[in-house]
Amino acid sequence: MSKDSYIHRVLDQHDPGAPTLFTFHGTGGDENQFFEFARQLRPDARIVAPRGDVSEGGALRYFRRRGEGVYDMDDLARRTEAMAAFVAATKGDGKIFGLGYSNGANILASVILEAPELFDAAVLMHPLIPWTPGPVQGFRGRNILITAGERDPICPAPQTRALADYLEAQGANVETLWHPGGHEVRPEELRGIAAFLAGQ
Repeated sequence: MSKDSYIHRVLDQHDPGAPTLFTFHGTGGDENQFFEFARQLRPDARIVAPRGDVSEGGALRYFRRRGEGVYDMDDLARRTEAMAAFVAATKGDGKIFGLGYSNGANILASVILEAPELFDAAVLMHPLIPWTPGPVQGFRGRNILITAGERDPICPAPQTRALADYLEAQGANVETLWHPGGHEVRPEELRGIAAFLAGQ
């Protein structure tokens, strides 16, 4: 798997030890969705933003699904392996951070479940992991922020809490930030993400 496996946008830094921040868009977004936000979050970081290579009625995604909250698990497994290989081929020499929203949070979560050593820290915005993962080694010392809406109809709060509990049980340092709304991204959420990544 090479750096050209996904169409992607990159902002490089002269410092070879700079951190790399990967961004993963939501359904219907593209590599530009969080690119400028990422630059504001960590001006010192390399930014790598891959475009999802699955089309769902013209909306870009990172893996197929059979319905809302019903994933094609075989396709998810293949695309998780491909994305993990892309991250490994594209990352720099410094720390590796990930930020994903909705479908982007789901592919990021799936990658860190398979290869937790890839990312030093991750932001999962409104993730939905509708299965119970098995035990995973390698989460100790990894920092994860989960942001969510208390009334999110797409990513129900009980499943978000279950994911946070699972990651904590694997040894990750987990923070959870809730807002009172639904699947939308709110200003207080963005402020919390900025504070989290500034501290990494």
